[in-house]
Amino acid sequence: MANTPSAKKAARKIARRTATNKARRSRVRTFLRKVEEAIASGDQAAASDALKAAQPEIMRAATKGVLHANTAARKVSRLNARVKAISA
Repeated sequence: MANTPSAKKAARKIARRTATNKARRSRVRTFLRKVEEAIASGDQAAASDALKAAQPEIMRAATKGVLHANTAARKVSRLNARVKAISA
């Protein structure tokens, strides 16, 4: 348990940051799930719209430090390739 005042404050800050990051990560996963479902349904228009909505969320998560920048770029790239493959 935190003993010093600074350690207690640090514990409070960590708890707040953890809650914020958890919410951000959950939001990104929700957007990813919507894209995955649209791809699975085979509807290219819906998948494209879902990807357009998800891409800024994924990149925002990278900016905020929830995802690594390379991870975010890789996810967007792979989803984009899968959406394009639907019409082909």
